[in-house]
Amino acid sequence: MAAHIAETPKLEHKGYNRGLILGLTMAESMLLLVFCLLLVAAALVTAERKKRYEAERELRVTEQKLAELKKDNFDATARVVELQARLGAGNLSPIDREKFEKEWRELISARHAVDRLHRSGVEMTELEKLAALRKVLIDNGIDLDAAPAEIKRLVTANAAAKSPHEWPPIINLSEAGGYYFRSGSAELTNEFQQILSTSISNQIADNLSRYQADVIEVIGHTDEQPLAGTGSNLDKTFIDVLDNKLPITSLESADNAGLGLARAIAVANILKANPKLTQATVLPMSAAQLILPGDIVTAGQAGNVEARRRIEIRIRRRAQSLSP
Repeated sequence: MAAHIAETPKLEHKGYNRGLILGLTMAESMLLLVFCLLLVAAALVTAERKKRYEAERELRVTEQKLAELKKDNFDATARVVELQARLGAGNLSPIDREKFEKEWRELISARHAVDRLHRSGVEMTELEKLAALRKVLIDNGIDLDAAPAEIKRLVTANAAAKSPHEWPPIINLSEAGGYYFRSGSAELTNEFQQILSTSISNQIADNLSRYQADVIEVIGHTDEQPLAGTGSNLDKTFIDVLDNKLPITSLESADNAGLGLARAIAVANILKANPKLTQATVLPMSAAQLILPGDIVTAGQAGNVEARRRIEIRIRRRAQSLSP
């Protein structure tokens, strides 16, 4: 006989979390929802309360201003009534009557002016500040009609003083860039002379106007190759060359310092002859072989270096004289 095997009942294990939301019972979930709604309601009530407080504050300010206006209006009305009564009495002398009529007209005009100012939102405190500003302008000799332009100029100048200074650009004319002198002399090539008379002069004139400058510095630089010349006549001739009484070819240099000065004089004479630059002072000077490109003092660099043989043109304002 086959043995009867009792079937083991199967247990259901999936119902343990019935009635739960995110691990919370229905009652706990409802309490959490109510709490969130209360927070939102509290935020809305706080916002509305703030708006109400602000509205009440503005209302108080408005009522205060209205009271002041009513008082001013009452005082002005009382003054007008008083003047009218005195005028109506008819017992005033012609001089007193004219005086009172003038005061009455001025009072009416002032009342209308005050009403217009209040309607435009201008307060008495602002008028007092404007009156103080007017006194400062007059004390400093500034006409009221020119005050807006003068204030704008001062503001612009103050802003410019706080910003980094903008220096005029330096014009660098080196042999490496195609700007040549005759070898070992201060005589300009025709091409170099033509460029100086046209595009370079135009650039300098533009910078003079843009930076309100009036001095042109022409600096002659050389490389460190020694000159073959044995003597110099610069001390005797450079003034006459500057005055165009002698040609530039009459200058003889014995060293690089003299050659740099002679070449600066040659360029300076071309610039002085240009009508666009006649209002500026042209100053020729020499840096000899001392300064490398980039404003670096040389430590000794022999050889044929075209980039070092150059003319630098700088513009600036004339230095103000200082009294001792």
